[in-house]
Amino acid sequence: MKAKKPVVAATMKDVAMQAKVSTATVSRALMNPEKVSQATRTRVEQAALEVGYLPQVQGRNMKRNESRTILVIVPDICDPFFSEVIRGIEVTAASQGYLVLIGDCAHQNQQEKTFIDLIITKQIDGMLLLGSQLPFDASIEEQRNLPPMVMANEFAPELGLPTVHIDNLTAAFNAVNYLHELGHKRIACIAGPEEMPLCHYRLQGYVQAMRRSGITVDPAYITRGNFTYEAGAKALEQLLALPQPPTAVFCHSDIMALGAFSCAKRHGLKIPDDLSIIGFDNISLAEFCDPPLTTISQPRFDIGREAMLLLLNQLSGQYVDSGSRLLDCELVIRGSTQKI
Repeated sequence: MKAKKPVVAATMKDVAMQAKVSTATVSRALMNPEKVSQATRTRVEQAALEVGYLPQVQGRNMKRNESRTILVIVPDICDPFFSEVIRGIEVTAASQGYLVLIGDCAHQNQQEKTFIDLIITKQIDGMLLLGSQLPFDASIEEQRNLPPMVMANEFAPELGLPTVHIDNLTAAFNAVNYLHELGHKRIACIAGPEEMPLCHYRLQGYVQAMRRSGITVDPAYITRGNFTYEAGAKALEQLLALPQPPTAVFCHSDIMALGAFSCAKRHGLKIPDDLSIIGFDNISLAEFCDPPLTTISQPRFDIGREAMLLLLNQLSGQYVDSGSRLLDCELVIRGSTQKI
C-alpha cells in the first residue's frame, strides 16, 4: 500500500499565482483590503479559497480579541549583544502574561512571508523592532494598520515610533576622547555597516572627538565591518598595513574589537602595550577576554524592559508619544587601553 503524500499547506505565493497578482498585492488585499480595488480583493479572496490558503487563527482570546503574543524582530540572533535586551523584554512581558516570539532578520527574504502571515491572521498583538527597518515592505500608510510597534536600541525617526536607546554619538565621543587623554593621536575607527543609523552616530562621535582634540581625520583610519569577529580582524589587518599604523582603535562593537584582538596577537602585538583597543556594548565576554576589554556599557536589560513597558502601555489603550527615550551608558575602563 502506497504511503499517502503529506499535505503541503498553501502559501501566499500560491494565492498570488492563482490570482495572477504579486505577493505584495495579496498581502495588501488580506491585511488592508481598503487599499485595493473591489475587483482585486474579490479575485484574491477567491484564489485563496481555491488553493486552500486559509490561515488558522490559533490561541486567541476571542472575547478580548487578543493573542497575548509579542513579536520581537532581531537583526541577527547570533549577535550576543541582543541576549540581555531580549531577556529584559521577556521578563517584562511574562510578568503581564505575554508570550514573546523571536524573528531573526538575518535571513529576511525567507522570513518575510511568516511575519506577514502572523499579522494578517492576528496572531500577534504588537511588535518590538531591535533594528532600524521593518522586516517587510510597507508604505507609511500601510504602517498605520499594523499592530502597535516600539523600537529598541536603534533610532529611525522616519518611522515615527516610540524608541528606547542610548546617545550613541556622545558615547562614541567619550570613548575616543579618553584615548586622546591617554596620549594617542593615531586613533582608528572600525565602524559598523553604513546603513545602520547607530553606526552613523558612533562615527560622528569619533569624528567630533578627533576634531575637538585638534587631530585631522584621516579617511584611511576609518574601516567598516558587519559586527562579526571576522570583520574586526579583517579591518585591523587593513589598518596595520598603513605606513603609520594606529596606536589605538575604537570599535563600534565588542565583537569586532575581539576580532581585532585576535589579529593583533597574530601580528605579535601586545595589547595594550603596542595597541589600545576600545569596544562598544559590554557583552559578557568583554570582561573575560585577555586583557579585559575597555568598552561602552549599554544598559541592555533596561533597554528591553523599557521598550516592552512602552508597548504594554499602547496595548492597554494608553497614548504613547513617538520619539526617543534615552538611557544612560558609561565608559568601563579595563586592561585593553593605557597611556603612551
